[in-house]
Amino acid sequence: MNDTARTSKRSFGNCEARPLDKIVQKIIVAVGSTRRPKLNAVWEALTIFGPILDSNGQFEVVGVDVPSGVSHTPASREELMAGARFRAESLVKQARERGEPWRYFVGLEGGLDVVEERDIGKESGRRVVFLQSWAYVTDGNGPGAYGQSGAVQMPAPLAAEVIERGTELSVAIDAYAGEQGIRDAQGAWGVLTRNLITRQEAFRVAVVSAFAPFFNASLYDDRHSRTK
Repeated sequence: MNDTARTSKRSFGNCEARPLDKIVQKIIVAVGSTRRPKLNAVWEALTIFGPILDSNGQFEVVGVDVPSGVSHTPASREELMAGARFRAESLVKQARERGEPWRYFVGLEGGLDVVEERDIGKESGRRVVFLQSWAYVTDGNGPGAYGQSGAVQMPAPLAAEVIERGTELSVAIDAYAGEQGIRDAQGAWGVLTRNLITRQEAFRVAVVSAFAPFFNASLYDDRHSRTK
């Protein structure tokens, strides 16, 4: 989903006294969005795994408005993944062109995954549409990693409004729920789950999952599988 232009920064770190030989280093995580739920999702995720990623790091989250390279409401898993990756790779390009000291690059994309539910032995079935949130993370030096939130099924009329009529999900969910500004609050996730899972929470799970190969690198190292 498209984002509006503005900038945002937020930082955190362990404020306890450290030995003199422990040098605190600032680690800037760039996020390809300026939407508050997305930035807060990355912030919350970092408070969980940041100390594992770098015990001496002081983390800062910077939001940067970048294009997704996909439609305003992606309607497939492939498009969601492509949008998240495009955002992250756009940040890498910006960092190199402008000399930004960003360490990690995070792309977030929300939208729909449309599947066909078919009974065994039948050639056709009914359409089922899921709301999903995806993340892609890279350090700009090697392969990145994806993370996904899980999924919640969309009501058929809401899905039809987005898929068949081309209405942006943020507009459609406001009309469907009779509210305004849902995207920057609980999101469609919150509306559909009665706030048991908000947009921010969905993205937080996706971000933690996408960062797993970085804070748990030993298990993702190719050498690990070859030693078994």
